[in-house]
Amino acid sequence: MSRSAWSRLVGSLLSAACCYCAVAGSEFQLDGDYIIGGLFSVHLAAGPVHQNRPEVSECSVYPFQLSHYRRFQMMRFSVEQINNSSHLLPNVSIGYQIFDQCADAKNFPGIFELVSANGTVHPWWSTSRGQSKVIAVSGPFSSTYTLTTAPLLMVDLIPMVSYGVTGSVFSNKRKYPSFLRTVHPNQVTISLMVKILQHFNWRWVAFLNSADDFGRDGLDLFTKYIKGTNICLAYSKGLTEHSDFPSIFRDIETSKITVVLVFVPEVTAENMVYSAIHHNIEKKVWIADEGMTQNKRLRTDPNIHSIGTVIGVTQTIVTIPGFSDFILATKGQPLVENDQQTLCNQICNCSGVTPQAIINVDPSFALGVYSSVYAIAHALHRVLRCHAGGCNTSITASPQMVFAALKGSNFTLLNYTIRFNEDGDPMFGSFSVFYWNQRSEAEELGQLDRHSATPFTINASKIQWFTDEVPTSLCSPACPAGFAMKQDGSHVCCFSCERCPNGTYVNITENPYECTPCHQTEWAPAASTACIPRTVEYVRFSHSAALLTMAAMALFDVQIVAVTALFAVNYNTPVVRSAGGPMCFLILACLCLSSLSVSFHFDEPTPPYCFLRLFPFSFFYSICLSCFVVRSFQIVFIFKMASRFPRLYSFWTTYHGQWVLIAAVVALQLFLSIISYSLGPTGPYRDMSSYEDKIILKCNYALQATVLTMTVLILLSLLCFIFSYMGKDLPKNYNEAQAITFCLMLLTLTWVTFATIFLLYQGKHLQTLNALAVLSSLYSFLLWYFLPKCYIILFQPERNTPQYFQGLIQNYTKTISQ
Repeated sequence: MSRSAWSRLVGSLLSAACCYCAVAGSEFQLDGDYIIGGLFSVHLAAGPVHQNRPEVSECSVYPFQLSHYRRFQMMRFSVEQINNSSHLLPNVSIGYQIFDQCADAKNFPGIFELVSANGTVHPWWSTSRGQSKVIAVSGPFSSTYTLTTAPLLMVDLIPMVSYGVTGSVFSNKRKYPSFLRTVHPNQVTISLMVKILQHFNWRWVAFLNSADDFGRDGLDLFTKYIKGTNICLAYSKGLTEHSDFPSIFRDIETSKITVVLVFVPEVTAENMVYSAIHHNIEKKVWIADEGMTQNKRLRTDPNIHSIGTVIGVTQTIVTIPGFSDFILATKGQPLVENDQQTLCNQICNCSGVTPQAIINVDPSFALGVYSSVYAIAHALHRVLRCHAGGCNTSITASPQMVFAALKGSNFTLLNYTIRFNEDGDPMFGSFSVFYWNQRSEAEELGQLDRHSATPFTINASKIQWFTDEVPTSLCSPACPAGFAMKQDGSHVCCFSCERCPNGTYVNITENPYECTPCHQTEWAPAASTACIPRTVEYVRFSHSAALLTMAAMALFDVQIVAVTALFAVNYNTPVVRSAGGPMCFLILACLCLSSLSVSFHFDEPTPPYCFLRLFPFSFFYSICLSCFVVRSFQIVFIFKMASRFPRLYSFWTTYHGQWVLIAAVVALQLFLSIISYSLGPTGPYRDMSSYEDKIILKCNYALQATVLTMTVLILLSLLCFIFSYMGKDLPKNYNEAQAITFCLMLLTLTWVTFATIFLLYQGKHLQTLNALAVLSSLYSFLLWYFLPKCYIILFQPERNTPQYFQGLIQNYTKTISQ
C-alpha cells in the first residue's frame, strides 16, 4: 500500500469514526497558541460495550462520574490560571482539547484528533506529515485505557503526562518512552499496605482487586512484596461492578480472614461495600486505596461502621488554592450558546451538577492534574525561552521538544519540587494513611514521604476498633515460646506447634520452623528460645571432698612412716622376720608410693595429671601384690613342700627366688605399662554425653592403656588368695592366710562397689570416689596386715620372742605327725 493510500485510509477512518455535532458552549475546548490534550473519564461504561456496527462509543449515555468531572474542571482551572499568569508564558496562550474517555476501546477518534495534523493522520514514515496540533496530553486516568491509547502517542514521542495511571508497566521506557506521570506507581501503594500489615502483625489476608490491568498489577506486586515475609495471601479475587459479592464474602468467612485489602476503582468499591452492608459482613479490617477511601458517599453512609474498620492508603490530598472560586464562578453562570462544532465525547450532560457538589466530591488526584498541566506549561516555558519580557515566538515548539524539556522538569509548585526520575515517575508527593472514624471523617494516622529520611509511623491510638483491642488475622495462633512451627499445607502462616526437645532451641527471628541443636558446649531445657553455656565441672583442690581425701592420704603416709620406723627398730624380732623381714620395707614403700596417685584425682585434668593418676597405683600396687604372693608362697613352701622337694627348696633359698620373682613382676609390669601407654596415650577428656547441662572434666584412658596392667593386678590378687588359702592351717604367728584373705576381700569389695557406682554415676565426684577406692585398697593392707603386728610388738612383747615362735612350730609339727 502506498503512503498516500495509507494516509487516505486512516483519514477516512478518522472521518467515519468521528461524529461532529453542534453543542452549546463546550467546556471541552479552548483555543490557544498551543494546545494541550486532555483525557478524562467523565462517564464510565460499566462492563463491555456491545454494538451492532463499528462506531465510536457515545460516552454521554453512560453513568456520570462526578469525581472525574472534578478532575476535568481542575485541568480547565489550571489552564486558565496559567493563561492569567504574567511570568510563566507571558505572551503565549495555551488551549485545550479534552475528550471523555469512557471505555478502553472505541474511543480512538479523540486520540486520532489529538495526533492528527490538519485533520489528517500520517504514518510515521511519511515525509509529508505535519506537526500534531497538541504539544502534550494530560491523562488518562485508567491503566487499561492507557494501554490502548499510549502506543498511538508514543510513535511520535508526544508526551503523555498522566495524573492517575499507577500501573508499574508504564515505568518501562522501552515500551512507553514519552510517558510521564504525576502520581506514584502501584509499587508505593502496595508497599505501604504491606507496611501496615506488618505494623499490626496481620498475616492472614484477602486481596480483592479489580479485574483489569490496574488490579492485576496490584495483585502481582502484593504477591511479590509479601514473598519472604510472614504474610500469607489466603484469598484473592478479581472484581467487576457485577461480581458475585455474596459468594466472595462467604469464601472470606470460610477462610476465617479478618483483614481484606481492596484495590478497586470507585464504582466497584461502592458495589462491594453496599453488598457487604446488605449481607451483614461484620468485624473486618478493610485496607483500601483511593478508589474506596476518598469516597465520601461511602464514608458517610449510616451503616458503614457495621462492616468493621476502614483504613485507607492515598496520596496526600492537597488543597489547590483558587479552585473553589473558579468552580463557583464558572458553574454558577449558564453556558453561553454558540455554534461551535464539537467532536463527540465532548459532551457533559451535567447541567444539574451544582458547584458545591463538585467542590465537596472526592478530591483525590487534584495535585496530579494540577501538576501535570503545570509541568507541560513549564516545559513549554523552557522551549520558548520565556523570560520576564515575554517568550520567543519565533520558535515553533514541537511535542518532541516539549518532551525533552519535561524530562528535565525542576520547578516549585505548592511547596513541592516537581521533578521526574529516569522512568518518568514523580519525585515529589507523599502518601497518607487514613482511618474512617466514628464521626464519618477521614482521620489521618500517618504519612510516608518516599523522598525524605523520615521513617513511616502510624498513630494507632486514634483508631477505635470494632473490638476492645487490635484485631488479629492469623491462620494459626503464635506458638508459645520454645515451640517450633510445623507448616501445614502450602501457606507458611498455617502451622502446628512442636515443642523443642532438650538440647535444642528455636530462634523465631532466624528460623521459627526448626528446632536448632545447641553447640556442644551449650545446652537448653525443653521449650527453649536460646542455649546457655554448660557448666564445666571438676573437683578442685579447695573442695571439701578433696581436702578430706588428701587428709586421709596424709594420715596414711604418716602411718606408713610410723610402721616403717617401728619395724626398723624391731627388725630382728620374730614378728618382723615372720612378716617378711626386708620385704616388709619394700611393701611399705610401694604402698606409700601408690598413695601418690590419690593427689592427682583433683583439680583440672592435664596430660601429666592423667598419667600420674593411674600409673603410680597400677605399678607400685602390683609390686605390693607380688610381695604378698611371694610371701604367701614362701611360707606354704617352707612348711609343706620343703621336705618333699629339698632341691627346689635349696635352689629357691640359694638364688633368692622371692626377689627374682618380684623383679620379674616389676620388669613385666613396667614393660606392659610402656607398651600400653604407647598404644593408647592418656589425656584430658570432656565428658559431654553424661549430662545435658554439664561438662565433666575427666581423664580418658584407652582400653589398651589399662587392660594389660590391670590383668597383671587381677592375676596377682588371685595367686595371692590361692597361696594364702593353702596356708590357713599353719602356726598362728605364721598363719597370714586370714589377714591376707581379708585384705583381698576388702580389695575386691572396694572395686566392685566402685565399678557399680561407675556404671550408675558419671558426675564430677566420681574422681573423688576413685581416689577413695585407691585409699581403701591401700588401707586394707595397712590396717589388716601391718597394724596387728605392730600391736604385738607394742603391747604383747611376750609373743614376740623366739621361744614363743619355737613353741608354735613344735605344736604344729606334733599336729602334723599325728
